[in-house]
Amino acid sequence: MNYKLFCLFVCLICCCKAFSQSHSNEIGAQSDNDSYLGQGSDRYYTDGIFIYYRHALKVNAGSELQNKVLGFEAGQKIFNPQSGSIYYGGKDDTRYIDRPFAAYLYVGSTLNLLYKNESNLKLGGQIGVVGPDAYGKQVQDYVHDNFGFYHPSGWEYQIDNNWELNLSAEYNRLLARGSWIDVSLTSYANLGNGFTGAGIGPLLRLGDFNQLFNSVSTQSTAIKSSSVTSLHSHELFFYYKPQFNVVAYDATVQGSLFGSRNPNSMEITLDPERFVFSNQLGIGYSGKRFVLDAAAIFHTKDVKQMVQSHQWGSVTLLYRFN
Repeated sequence: MNYKLFCLFVCLICCCKAFSQSHSNEIGAQSDNDSYLGQGSDRYYTDGIFIYYRHALKVNAGSELQNKVLGFEAGQKIFNPQSGSIYYGGKDDTRYIDRPFAAYLYVGSTLNLLYKNESNLKLGGQIGVVGPDAYGKQVQDYVHDNFGFYHPSGWEYQIDNNWELNLSAEYNRLLARGSWIDVSLTSYANLGNGFTGAGIGPLLRLGDFNQLFNSVSTQSTAIKSSSVTSLHSHELFFYYKPQFNVVAYDATVQGSLFGSRNPNSMEITLDPERFVFSNQLGIGYSGKRFVLDAAAIFHTKDVKQMVQSHQWGSVTLLYRFN
């Protein structure tokens, strides 16, 4: 299973004795899936795939900035009800749709400003689509039909097409640090016709970690300057990130913010929970060439009609180069 391969990869990484070196570019991918936790579930936020390219920009010596990273990304998220199939008793039963079928496909860019005082401001923008044009049905059908899973049923009720512009801002700041432990403030805000909300919480790190201007924790392992003195030659740490989230709008649950409903549409929309609490447990690693971030994320219900909370695993692997 995927999670066994993932565990093996983590063990191999932990055995490596790579040494840190500054690289101004990195490229890689992130995969999210609820099956990574080995619980046999296939529900709610069930799959995500993302591709990243990040390039460190030059920082003036007299600036308050220690690092500056420009990023580009593309990704897809797929959402199901409590199961990817609502076919019961010889027909589709929409009573089992406790979270809408939906997919989100996007491209985006970020600018990460990282300061010498170990705070950072990461600004981002995405252009994307929620609905059939995001190809969630096609991707899920292909995976299930070709890898021995059940055939999905119910995508005709998915969220209708709506094109979106979404903006984001993330702020982090170091609060306290010891030799093998530190605590930071993490926060974010989203604004757009697809996703609007905010969140805040602490980040606790245990192990060998580097400053927030050059760390896995702030997606800043790409750095232009080779004169920065890191706390450790490589990072290997465990982290815990609880977060309190406020949801103002979510197009994967509520559908289009502005568009009028098609009278022939079979779209089923539901009601988002306005307050969501999440817990994230993970491991971060950065070496000479490779960067790894692996985590388990646990969410309370984000839709009022959901019969239970949900969780998934996330693995990010990046390759660093000049």
